[in-house]
Amino acid sequence: MKQSILLIFVLILVSCKNENQTKETETAQREIPQYTIEQFMDNESVGGGSFSHDNSKLLISSNKSGIYNAYTVSTQGGDYTPITASDSTSYFAQSFFPSDDRMLLSADGNGDEIDHIYLRDTTGTLTDLTPEKEAKSQFLDWTEDKQGFYYLSNKRDPKYFDVYKMDINTFKPSLIYQNNDGMNFSAISGDEQYIALSQSINSNDSDLYLYNMQTKESTKINDQLSANSAQGFSKDNTTLYYTTDDGQEFSYLMAYDLSTKEKSIVVQKDWDVMGAGFTENGTYMIVYVNEDGKNAVEVTETATKQPLDLPDFGQMSITSVSFSDDEKWMRLYVGGSNTPSDLYTYNIENKALHRITNVLNKDINIDDLVTAQVVRYKSFDGTVIPAIYYLPHQASKDHKVPAMVWVHGGPGGQTRQSYFSLLQYMVNHGYAVLAVNNRGSSGYGKTFYKMDDLNHGEKDLQDCVEGKNWLQTQPEIDADKIGIIGGSYGGYMTMAALTYTPEEFNVGVNLFGVTNWMRTLKSIPPYWESFRKSLYLELGDPYSADSVRLKRISPLFHTDKVTKPLMVLQGAQDPRVLQVESDEIVAGVRENGVPVEYVLFEDEGHGFVKKENQIEAYSKVVDFLDEYLKNPTKKMDGELPQADMEAVDDVNSQ
Repeated sequence: MKQSILLIFVLILVSCKNENQTKETETAQREIPQYTIEQFMDNESVGGGSFSHDNSKLLISSNKSGIYNAYTVSTQGGDYTPITASDSTSYFAQSFFPSDDRMLLSADGNGDEIDHIYLRDTTGTLTDLTPEKEAKSQFLDWTEDKQGFYYLSNKRDPKYFDVYKMDINTFKPSLIYQNNDGMNFSAISGDEQYIALSQSINSNDSDLYLYNMQTKESTKINDQLSANSAQGFSKDNTTLYYTTDDGQEFSYLMAYDLSTKEKSIVVQKDWDVMGAGFTENGTYMIVYVNEDGKNAVEVTETATKQPLDLPDFGQMSITSVSFSDDEKWMRLYVGGSNTPSDLYTYNIENKALHRITNVLNKDINIDDLVTAQVVRYKSFDGTVIPAIYYLPHQASKDHKVPAMVWVHGGPGGQTRQSYFSLLQYMVNHGYAVLAVNNRGSSGYGKTFYKMDDLNHGEKDLQDCVEGKNWLQTQPEIDADKIGIIGGSYGGYMTMAALTYTPEEFNVGVNLFGVTNWMRTLKSIPPYWESFRKSLYLELGDPYSADSVRLKRISPLFHTDKVTKPLMVLQGAQDPRVLQVESDEIVAGVRENGVPVEYVLFEDEGHGFVKKENQIEAYSKVVDFLDEYLKNPTKKMDGELPQADMEAVDDVNSQ
């Protein structure tokens, strides 16, 4: 009997393997259509998903109009109802009010990151609840009695965020925690007796404090230098939950008893536990784990510790969940590297699953898109580098394709196994992409994370070069046609590659990348003050002897070394990497007689969000690669005329 069962199991496995191989063979044999950038950008991006008080509707954000606006949609699906109809400012959904159909939204000024909180009342009127000029506000959560909400604002001092409570009957704010010490708010107990605060020590480590609102005293929670982050308080206000990597490579979830001060491990994995939280009544606990660059979501019943039975989405992954206040409904986002995330709702009582969105353009066959693979290669010193690899379907040893090394933002970011329009567009047009998680990337343990401290543009750059070397060994890759591309810190790495290893890559695409570290570190936004020290510890202090090294690793001062074609994209409203960074690097490289294309958007910030700008940027990126990498025809003694527009998704998180 056991042998029969085993035989059946083996036959099933073989059948599945043959089916997958057949599907892959069929894909490779048929011609893959090239989709236009307009078709790719006709995909919709959806976010949010707050339940209305009666669970009849969800409040969401969507860019279906070309920029983000707020909409409501039935919990069981159907057409959207517009809440905002802006054609310039992007509005993002925050929350329905707990007991009626009023809503909270947020918006900034075309990417300047000065966010305000807006009330949308039942008549459709929008009111700015945080109108202070140049002050940044962030919605946190509703009070336990639902008569107000908490939010952060730096209106008192541009450097620090205080905690306020807004009464929803009078809409008058009250200051409940004044931040004089550069602390970062993490959580507040339902009875408002305690606030959890963190203080950044370096780029990885932070101290966690419990602040007593009555006695005004603070208690340090962690005993050792480690990364600590509060996740929230229990519903009975007896326990603080937090993540820590104390004594371990990866973060795990801990519980801290407020009365006894005892600590206990709640959840520990072989990867980072990124976050955790409880539903409104504490019935369920949600835990997020970063499994090799992919979200793993676990929902368990708090009392029994048993997992909640969730719908099976096959090859797709549940990337995010939240519950209605009565805990009867879930909203889920489900997607993968080959498809943008769709929104679903799930009724826990009757197990009814409703697909709310179908965001992939119906003109695009999902089988034509590429599912990313996780690969690993050894760098120059033996360090193993993880990467996400996209290989065009029709690439083969008989049909070699050019390739691009993609570098994420940061420092300290991570390219994850999620959908990214620009990468899929490049792959669809015949470019392999190796998204490198160089040393210093998050998600692979704190030792790996700290490996690039004070050697940026050096060992981490060599990891990217070794990624190129790995690509050259792949039989499907044209070894003579490999470039580098990245956004924000990845843009810096692109410029570092073209400057300090000028013969390694054939082209470079710099998306709003740092080129002068001294200026960037001196001009960071004032509301980053609590992280300034940590940033200086990792990168260097521009006001100290570190400035010598910072100048040495700043591509702006070494533009004479650049010999390969360059494309630069920039948002004029960017508060992190100022436009002058891109202006000057373009001017410097052009003096070499090197082809340079400059794409500037007046109405974007650090990461482009408007569809028409994304279309402009992505199409120009691929046109640039077609001309200078895939089919190079121009000599290196000319330059392109300056363009005046640009775009891209939030590449800073990639």
